[in-house]
Amino acid sequence: MPTGEQPEPQEEPDPPLSAELSRRLYRMMLTARLLDAEAVALQRQGVFPAYVSLRGQEAAQVGSAAAMDRERDFAFPTYREMAVALTLGVDMVGYMASHRALWHGGLYDPIASRFAPVNAVVGGPVPHAVGWALGEKLAGRTGCAVSYFGDGASSEGDVHEAMNLAGVLSAPVVFVCQNNGWALSVPNEGQVAGGSVAARAAGYGMPGTAVDGDDAAAVYTAVGEALARARSGDGPSLVEALTYRAAPHSTSDDTSRYRDPAEERAWAERDPLPRARAALEAAGHADAAFFERAEAECRAEAERIRDGVSAAPEPPGSDLFTHVFREPTEELARQRRVWQEEVG
Repeated sequence: MPTGEQPEPQEEPDPPLSAELSRRLYRMMLTARLLDAEAVALQRQGVFPAYVSLRGQEAAQVGSAAAMDRERDFAFPTYREMAVALTLGVDMVGYMASHRALWHGGLYDPIASRFAPVNAVVGGPVPHAVGWALGEKLAGRTGCAVSYFGDGASSEGDVHEAMNLAGVLSAPVVFVCQNNGWALSVPNEGQVAGGSVAARAAGYGMPGTAVDGDDAAAVYTAVGEALARARSGDGPSLVEALTYRAAPHSTSDDTSRYRDPAEERAWAERDPLPRARAALEAAGHADAAFFERAEAECRAEAERIRDGVSAAPEPPGSDLFTHVFREPTEELARQRRVWQEEVG
């Protein structure tokens, strides 16, 4: 398989989404794209120590999150799911605080937003999602976990163990793999045996489906069907959203060292934002006035979040000691006394 090439998604016709939902998905994708650009700029200005871009993956994130029930489901993100947080209504200034290193996991309420703290461990959110889902099942509730991870994380042992456990115990989980073609600098064929993450699902006793991850409607439909299956008691599913990481892995990465510019240009033609706009226009769901208004309003929202996180005060130094142990140790108390003496 050539570098950067991915397996073709299953070609099944998806029912059209309503005009209102289609417009909402587009606005969320556009806001995420604009906020992502602001975040990259903040890192270049030294406000953020580092940042991981989601550019190119907006459709996969917005489509999957929009399918969730915000009253009972729960999302378990990696460090790249900013558009998921946006779609679920997370306080975005609080979310972006994690990128500014003001607070690990973000300054927002995970329980109220149904969006778990940001997890930077590769594959780390997946066991957490399965554990939460099993808790829901044991409690007799109907909530489902949506676990996010990338193609690189799909090769981690934690992911295999969590998926196997979910399959054995029929946990209500939807595993969403955003296959963006590259596990940092390693292409799919270098770390996914068989060329497909979705194909692995059969080994865990669950259905696996590959969808066009640059089509928000296709992702919304696939994840919605998987959630309905889990909610009805039929267990977990794996949805592989085939997309592309248009930006570097992080702001410290250099794609020119391992990617062919021709590949990047080819994938740019599949950019989810122009595709979503074209679909809205073709369906008669939006006109020029809508897109002009969306551009202005979404940009204003991105700038509001940018300014909010830039101006957010740094946390007090005492937080270094407050949230370490439920019952502080003598050593921790000693360290806190020393710190207090030093800061006066």
